[in-house]
Amino acid sequence: MNSLLSFVIAQAPAADPISSMLTTILPFAAIILIFYFMMIRPQQKRQKEVKSMLDAMKKGDKVITSSGIHGTITDIQDNVITVQIAENTQVKFEKVAISTVVNK
Repeated sequence: MNSLLSFVIAQAPAADPISSMLTTILPFAAIILIFYFMMIRPQQKRQKEVKSMLDAMKKGDKVITSSGIHGTITDIQDNVITVQIAENTQVKFEKVAISTVVNK
């Protein structure tokens, strides 16, 4: 009986190495795709929107900074923006500190 069992085991077909590798890699590929469409792609889209908003700013636009200060842009130089927050009060901010450009 023992020899019959060893004969059946020896005659069993071996698993196809390509299909076993495919079943191992497929779940990882699915997880990577889910991460891309749920996290990475929306973040890239948001970054493009913020960059276009910062590039489109001009003098006279009303803005809100990331710290919550409301004001009007009076001057733009490279990465520094001068914002008037009150009568005779101007503050300089980095461009990236602007969180929202309020429509006029």
